Parts: sequence; C-alpha cells; structure tokens
Amino acid sequence: MKPTILILNDFSAPHRESLAQCFTVLGRDDIAGPAAEEGLYRIRAVVTDSGAGLSRDLLARLPALEIVTCSSAGYESVDVDALSKRGIAMTNASEALLDDVADTAMLLLLASWRSLVAAHRHVESGDWGRLGEFPLQRSLRGKRLGIVGMGRIGQHLIGRARAFGLEPAYFNRTERPEVGVPFQPDLTDLAAWADILLVIVAGGEGTRGMIDERVIRALGPTGTLVNVSRGSVVDEPALIAALRDGGLGAAALDVFRNEPHPDPALTSLPNVTLLPHMGSATVETRSAMAQIVLDNLDAHFGGGTLRSVVVEPPNRRQHARFS
Repeated sequence: MKPTILILNDFSAPHRESLAQCFTVLGRDDIAGPAAEEGLYRIRAVVTDSGAGLSRDLLARLPALEIVTCSSAGYESVDVDALSKRGIAMTNASEALLDDVADTAMLLLLASWRSLVAAHRHVESGDWGRLGEFPLQRSLRGKRLGIVGMGRIGQHLIGRARAFGLEPAYFNRTERPEVGVPFQPDLTDLAAWADILLVIVAGGEGTRGMIDERVIRALGPTGTLVNVSRGSVVDEPALIAALRDGGLGAAALDVFRNEPHPDPALTSLPNVTLLPHMGSATVETRSAMAQIVLDNLDAHFGGGTLRSVVVEPPNRRQHARFS
C-alpha cells in the first residue's frame, strides 16, 4: 500500500504527477469536512510552503505524520517546536535558491544605489531631452555593506559584494569566524557603520521587527536598506516615516508586510525600488525547489539521507517505500 501524503500548497502539476506514481496524494479538498477524518489518520507526510503553512490544529489531527517537506526556504508558518517534540522530520528547499536570491539582492542593491527606476523614467518621459543629463550618482566601489544574517545566502553574498568593490561586515545571532568577514554583534552599530544594510534572515516571531526605528535611523539619510528576507522583519511604519522625512535615503524591497497588497504609503514613495517577492522566481530554481521535495520524500520512505534538514527526528528510522 502506498504511503499517503497531503499537499497543502500549489505544488507544480508535473511534480505532483511524479508523487502520484509512488504515493497516495491528497489535497486540501480531500481533508475538508467530518467525513475526511479517517483519511487524516493515514497521512504520513505533508508538502507545504511558507504561504500554505501547517496549522497547529491540522498538525494535531495527523497522528501518523512522519515528515513535513517545505518547497520554499521559509517555514515560519509551521510550528517547528511542535514537530520537534513529536519527532517529526522537517526539510525545506533552501539549498536550491541560494544563487537566485543572492543575485536578486545584488540586483536591488545596484538598482537602488544608482537610481535605476528614476533614470528609466528620465529617459521614458523625455526629460533627458528637455531637462538634460540625469543627476550624478555615487559609485558603489569602496562603500560599506552590512549583511544582516550570515546563513547560506548571506555567505553567497560575500563574494558578490567584494566583486563590486564593497567592504562587507555582518550581524548574526552567533559569530561565524569561518566566513572571513568582520562580525558586528550590535545591529544598530552595524547600521551606523554601513552605507547599505542588506537583510537576509529567516522570518517568524524571532526576527519580527528586528529592523526597527533605531536601526533604520542609524543607517541614516544617505543609507540604503535592502530587504530580501521577509516583510515582517522590518518595522514598516518606521521605514515609511524615515523615507518620508529624510531619515533614510532609500529602500530596495522584495518583500512587504502585507503581500500581495503592500501599503500604498510605501509604494508611492520616490525613493523606493520594489520587486514582487521574486527572489527565487526563475524556472530553474522553482523546479529545483520542487525536486528537493521529491528527493526528500523518496529518501525518507526509502531510508536515505534527507536534504536541507530543518528538524531531524531523534532517530533516523528506516522506512520501506510501500510499508
């Protein structure tokens, strides 16, 4: 008998078909209503992402659950502590999106620093011909980049930053001497030192509002804030206020507090560069993210090695694929 898995997110059709060859696949509609309760007892794996999550209520109704596989890097909408206490494994897809997210961070950084959006409008509107040259911009070379978060993406950013002549330093919960970059244990001090502050940390309650008014104001009227992590990490009202009154020079954002409907008070500002949460949004990376889900389910039920582990069960049990 095939193991039963539950897919909560919009998993791609080709990869869903691949799962159906080895597993009994259920979706949200299959677990709706009281008649579906029996099916919940058969579910041994859940596929989800940061948007779909996995609620505490649903988790409590899955007594046979063994593994949760996220097809995203983020997992803040999954109760990791509850999984750990029950000995349920959890994986994400972080290893697949390192390059694309790091590239997107540099794209935003460069576009904001050199006023790409305003320069585009200067040409598009005809102002170049009517008003003359676009105002001179500042060179990136020799500027200071503060990286908030030194996980795998943060480490990927170091080489890219140095290639553009930036001087990097970082803030992290713990020091990482192996990365070969100066560590600053105080986030506000890092912001005061930096010309550009680039945020790449996990979402969730532990990082909510960590880029607060003090940090934003410390970055200063010539500073630029780049956020490719989660909108919840930045105090958005404080960010809007600082951008309006000149307390912060510019912001470049791929994420927002209220997606996909960001605050018009933010999006209407002239000193912002915005992307629609597309850091990992390439065909190649999204396919690789889905493939990690398939690989992890195959490894879990076949007794293999999991990839991108977030929660490792107390003992790596051996599972027959069709047990």
